[in-house]
Amino acid sequence: MDPKEVVEHLVALKVMRLTKPALISPKIVTCDSKDLPGNILNNYLKDDATSVTQMETLAAGQFLLLPQSFGNIYLGETFSCYVCVHNETNNPVQSVSIKADLQTNSQRILLTTQQNLSPTMLDVDETLSDVIHHEVKDLGTHILVCEVTYMSNYNTLASFRKFFKFEVMKPLDVKTKFYNAESDDVYLEAQVQNITSGPIILEQVSLESSQQFNVKSLNEVDDGISVFGDVTLLQPQESCQYLYCLTPRENITKEIKLLAAAKNIGKLDIVWRSNLGEKGRLQTSQLQRMTPDYGDIRLTFEKLPSKVSVEEPFDFQCKIVNASERTLDLILKLRSLQDSSLLWCGISNRKLGPLEPGQSLFINLTALPINTGLCNISGVSLLDLFLKRTYDYDDLASVFVY
Repeated sequence: MDPKEVVEHLVALKVMRLTKPALISPKIVTCDSKDLPGNILNNYLKDDATSVTQMETLAAGQFLLLPQSFGNIYLGETFSCYVCVHNETNNPVQSVSIKADLQTNSQRILLTTQQNLSPTMLDVDETLSDVIHHEVKDLGTHILVCEVTYMSNYNTLASFRKFFKFEVMKPLDVKTKFYNAESDDVYLEAQVQNITSGPIILEQVSLESSQQFNVKSLNEVDDGISVFGDVTLLQPQESCQYLYCLTPRENITKEIKLLAAAKNIGKLDIVWRSNLGEKGRLQTSQLQRMTPDYGDIRLTFEKLPSKVSVEEPFDFQCKIVNASERTLDLILKLRSLQDSSLLWCGISNRKLGPLEPGQSLFINLTALPINTGLCNISGVSLLDLFLKRTYDYDDLASVFVY
């Protein structure tokens, strides 16, 4: 077979990725002057141009090293590169243009700003260049395709392309946990782990709530200072945990069906800085919680004091919500359990009357604490007269008795 013919073009294409340099430090190899090498290693370290005078063994870099390779690219960072076309001939080259696009597994993105301009003539040793910026939003293999078109010596259009392949990796591992409180609040715990090859600083970790919730960050103290300090530095494989409280909006809490259907929580917005302040940003997809199963009847305690005195009665409210599709006839039963630290005061076997679907009812209750400590409120039961079914509600809340 004949070897493939190599075509020599009139112009040359150069592509360089624009990224931050890195601090370079000497490789420290030293020994005591009484050892066999004597001062040979120490003198060599002092003569190293990258070492700091009188601090040669501290590995403190004072020079910046330009990137020696394409480097790692992480999701959420901005990919920047410099594309240059140079006329290497002794004659002008007509109709020179640059076109670049980025191919991913799912799409093809046009990048260059020169593509809408008319072709340019390049004189001898003249260049045509373009700087490309693109925020990386997809993982996996990316191919940068650069195409140069020009007018050849035979007055025909000639072109050639170069391909640059690189992988986009995942910078952060985000894990979430949800806790549905009895007060209808939702607590979100988010763990952010650095899985890059170098240290990063988390500049911002915020939760953009959906239209169904109001969000409150629990990661600051009263004066607005972060609990993590001024700088949140994460070394490779280190993680940091954030906590948020989401409260349903008022129009949702009034309807038990809307509250049960409120699954979308919001999105986490994360901004970080890596080598020499290079910025990256990620936004998670819509976070969803597992809504609690309220069954036919939902019972909660409201206006409950956090602490009470022993052997002194205290009052609170019991809220009963009909979460079924039918009208309920209920009887409220109060049971003072044998091992309980609370005694009920009031009338048991109280008929509550018909409760329409989606409607709620408030009942005033009184309890008497007989022991000190943290006491669980137990012994509340509801009897459905139609199904002859009893619903027991124990340990729904606690109160501190002193």
